[in-house]
Amino acid sequence: MSQRSYNHIWKDAMSELSRLLAEELPPEPPPPQRDRVVFFQQLATLYVRYLQVFRQLEEAHNLLVHPQKRRLVRVILNGVMGRLLELKNEMVEKEFSEYHYVDDVLHALKLTPAALEIPIPQFFLNERSKEVEERKTMLIDILKMVVKTKDPDTSVDTLMTEEEAIKIIQMAERAWHGRLRAKLNKEIRFGSFDKSHRAKNTGSAFSEMAAIRIQKVWRGYIQGKKARIARDEEMIFLGMVVDPKYQAPCSAEAAAQAIEASTRIKQKQHEEAYLKSIEEILKQLREMEYHDTSKTMKNQIRQWFFECRNATGAFPDYPSEEDGGSALIFAEKSPQELMEEIAMKEEEEANNSKSKGTEEKKGKGKDKGKEAEEEEDAGLKMMPSAFLSDLEAANKRFEDVWKNRNESENFTQMHEVELVKEELRKVIEAEVRVQVDEEMREELAELKLSVDKEKAGKAKANAKKKKGSKSGKKKKKEKDLTADRTLESLCQELVEQGLLKPTKDVRMQDFWGDYNYLGTTLRQNDIEPMPSLLDVRQVLSLYAVLPLGSQEVHEKAPLIKSILLVGPAGVAGKYPGKNGLTMMLHMVFKVARLLQPSVIWIGDAEKMFYKKVPKEEEELDPRRLKKDLPKCLKLIKGEDRVLIIGTTRDPQSADIKGLSKMYGKILLIPRPDYGSRYILWEKLIKKQGGNITKALDLSSLTKVTDGYTPGHMVQVVSSVVSQDRIQELTNRPLTAGDFVVPLAKFEPVFQKEEEAIKNWYAKTPLGKRRIKAATGKEEEAPPKGKDAKKKEKK
Repeated sequence: MSQRSYNHIWKDAMSELSRLLAEELPPEPPPPQRDRVVFFQQLATLYVRYLQVFRQLEEAHNLLVHPQKRRLVRVILNGVMGRLLELKNEMVEKEFSEYHYVDDVLHALKLTPAALEIPIPQFFLNERSKEVEERKTMLIDILKMVVKTKDPDTSVDTLMTEEEAIKIIQMAERAWHGRLRAKLNKEIRFGSFDKSHRAKNTGSAFSEMAAIRIQKVWRGYIQGKKARIARDEEMIFLGMVVDPKYQAPCSAEAAAQAIEASTRIKQKQHEEAYLKSIEEILKQLREMEYHDTSKTMKNQIRQWFFECRNATGAFPDYPSEEDGGSALIFAEKSPQELMEEIAMKEEEEANNSKSKGTEEKKGKGKDKGKEAEEEEDAGLKMMPSAFLSDLEAANKRFEDVWKNRNESENFTQMHEVELVKEELRKVIEAEVRVQVDEEMREELAELKLSVDKEKAGKAKANAKKKKGSKSGKKKKKEKDLTADRTLESLCQELVEQGLLKPTKDVRMQDFWGDYNYLGTTLRQNDIEPMPSLLDVRQVLSLYAVLPLGSQEVHEKAPLIKSILLVGPAGVAGKYPGKNGLTMMLHMVFKVARLLQPSVIWIGDAEKMFYKKVPKEEEELDPRRLKKDLPKCLKLIKGEDRVLIIGTTRDPQSADIKGLSKMYGKILLIPRPDYGSRYILWEKLIKKQGGNITKALDLSSLTKVTDGYTPGHMVQVVSSVVSQDRIQELTNRPLTAGDFVVPLAKFEPVFQKEEEAIKNWYAKTPLGKRRIKAATGKEEEAPPKGKDAKKKEKK
């Protein structure tokens, strides 16, 4: 696609965004909505529409080469991502579920389920590629060093267990028997046959019968081949099968990939030219306009001094740096209005400091449940957004600068020099203002001394008091227990203790799954559906990837510090003692902050919240992190892009209250449904190098393997589709039986286990709220038919 196409995509996204902003920021606020279902429908519609804008903006930002456009699109992208997270948070609060099914919204907007896919912005990795590579090399070097120190003598043979020895003997014995059988079969096949048998049936009748049989077999083979070709052509015509010529990469795809690579190179070249021009223009403007700007600013401030004195009879107080300094003066207001605004601010600060304590005391006494009921009785409203104002400003910038801009002469899409000058003049003005404010404060103090005979000391004292009142109580800083140590030494110790491990490069796109097409139908019949793997991927993209990828989004969006992944079916004795535990947690969180964005993974998360510790684990003391880890979790702030992810197979053995307090989001990882299993088998076989032919009945294989997890499928495919098997595919294609036999070695996840986890999830805070809301609906609606008769019998 050309740059003009990406510009059109951007403009289409901005036109939709302007419509959304007009709906969300009307001149008068809309009345509260009393119907929860209607309110959720509004939220879901906004969410899907914002998601489409996000997808378009990400596509445009990915391959636009104009550096100034890319910066504005980046700002809008951050705003849209943040608004998506806010809407998702409201949808969870109103529907009491982490997963939503919005088929009716998709139908109304004429979209397919693929439109709900959340893309991961390319700039998350592209802009941090060097940093990521440096981290990898550092970790690899540390791992090599640790391995050398741990295993200095590699010549020592490890002891073999009895089971391993038996397996080796069995393999050798079976191989010997296999060679004997092969030799015997070869002798039988190519040995001498009985001569008397050859002499029989040599007559003309036998020859004729032989010819007829050969003709019959050959004609049947040819006719079957023609029928298969005709059937394949019919299936391709109906769109049921992909044409083989489109399966292999065509020349158009190769050309598109080459164009994309050249566009990436252009992006880097234009970015470097833009940064170089900024340095040159900034130096030029400082030399030519710095002095004139300073002189003009001082004259305007002096004029303001005397206008205020003429209007009020006294010289004004100079605005402090926190209020904006002289920037407050240059607002389009009269001197009297400015004086009143400064006085009003001082009064508000004094009142806020007094009323803060009383409001906190009152707020503590209120019950959260009663507040929610009062809010629902009054009606449902949108929560205030931290991103709409930024989106509105960015949209205004687009309409003022780029919407109707004539770029006929900028075919190469290089940066606009005049726009660069406009932006840099603001930078120079800010630099000048800092120096001018210092000089004009002194001049104002001298004027007050000479004209109004006021002491400059009082003004300074008042300024100090104001600063002191705003600062308030100082918060205690977290003690740095390893202030004298470098990042490399901390990483080395964590690697030695097995707490810092290398990970595989895995993308969210590799987490395959299909849309849950029955979700809406099941909920309409008051049956809570299990989420599909695609639903889990979308939620993880929203809760984990988008906030960690963007600092601006993470600081303003609803803060998610921890996620627990619960699915059907180690704590180690490092750093013993209380001091050792404190040191371990301090090191882990310090390294996580220094290397942010980062994820802290806790396997078997249920162990630190055991109801009763098993006897075999009592020595390890798995519950020793129960008190200290939640304290460390509280220290994670909006500016810290650190996320804790816990995984558990046995949540029933843990205290549910402790888990719920520790993990803000609890997500169920289900068994893959039919659609997800079909996609998994197809993708895994192709990824391993296998071919899917008519001999492999994927539909039957998917049906038979209900209950098996994606991990089981990965192991089976890697063992069946080996290099030797790939070479035999032309003569012996893959069949469903090839996968069923090795899969039978694994124990599937039965329906009872999934139901047990589902029942456990119903006891979590969000699960309880959903059940309460569902029972409320049932109480309002009288039972019908069989249900009514059952209740009467009871």
